[in-house]
Amino acid sequence: MDGVVMELLITYDVETTTPEGARRLRRVAKICEGYGHRVQQSVFEITCNPTDRLKIEAALAKTIAPALDSIRIYQLDKGTFDTARHLGAAITPPHNTPLVL
Repeated sequence: MDGVVMELLITYDVETTTPEGARRLRRVAKICEGYGHRVQQSVFEITCNPTDRLKIEAALAKTIAPALDSIRIYQLDKGTFDTARHLGAAITPPHNTPLVL
């Protein structure tokens, strides 16, 4: 099953009016950065396997304050990132190469 590759679009909105919220925001971003590419302020494109998806979701769920924060995870058809159209100051992340931190 881990040979399966999926594309995820993760978006988040974390309450940042408190120092605790700002810390949660940094943690959420760091988790996402460990698996994919930031394409906008609170938007990440991630290519992963099902096991990593479970790890990402568990780490994010453990980090957020569910009553204050929101994370949306969209599973996309494989190849969707390759067909994305960018307008303006956009980057094209190298989804098909290893992620080096």
